[in-house]
Amino acid sequence: MTPSTLSIQPLGPAIGALVSGVPLADGIDDAQRDALLAALLKHHVLLFENQPIEPLAQRALAARFGELHIHPVYPQAPGVPEIIVLDTSHDNPPDNDNWHTDVTFLPAPAMGAILSARVLPPSGGDTLWASGTAAYEALSAPWRAMLTGLTAEHDFLKSFPAHRFARTPAERVQWEKARASHPPLLHPVVRTHPVSGRQGLFVNEGFTTRIVELSATESDATLRQLFAHAARPEFTVRWRWKVGDLAFWDNRLTQHYATADYLPARRVMHRATILGDVPFYRAADGS
Repeated sequence: MTPSTLSIQPLGPAIGALVSGVPLADGIDDAQRDALLAALLKHHVLLFENQPIEPLAQRALAARFGELHIHPVYPQAPGVPEIIVLDTSHDNPPDNDNWHTDVTFLPAPAMGAILSARVLPPSGGDTLWASGTAAYEALSAPWRAMLTGLTAEHDFLKSFPAHRFARTPAERVQWEKARASHPPLLHPVVRTHPVSGRQGLFVNEGFTTRIVELSATESDATLRQLFAHAARPEFTVRWRWKVGDLAFWDNRLTQHYATADYLPARRVMHRATILGDVPFYRAADGS
């Protein structure tokens, strides 16, 4: 790949770009990795058409961007524990039918994720991504000032309750271990991107339970407002999958939502999750 062969087509002013000119399943070199990271920083989510990839190659691709996460409860591709299998249908409906940011129950949540479309329903099953940066920058100055310095609790149990993930004795053992290993923890409500330095909202419906500095009533009202605000269409991009498509997104200041409109049909996606760093807030002046 050279600058002349890499094509980046923005899909919206706030988020999303269609990328071509790099065969991902063949592996990427340092120049290709750096070019993709630069595009990711600008567009937040990169979409690739006709890039079928097997689990071993997907793991190798994702590992070019950092250490990979092994999910504590999701099923894994055989022999490739770093690739989770999201296989949903009438018998196993989606558990994440909401806007969420992956694994924010970790002290250092994901830097990003690479998702591959394996089996798709006849229609539906689109994924949307939202820019937490665009959402934050669209808030009024008083809202931004109020949110600065607040912290929110993120809880593994909100998305992974026992009634869904501990239905058999074997699942119960795995779930109890995961719960003990991932107690609730705090992240800033407004996060600074560690590379761009831009600020963005870092709360999500999937894992955020409360804002600890506010009363329960204030916290609930604030989170409802922020969840609704972040999902406004002007902050989002929507992708209609084809088998073999691939997405690579920056998990640090985005949310995503997989529409659950295809049941009882089946949808199978493979995801590699790239670990990141501890969220922090730093003002524009460095304070």
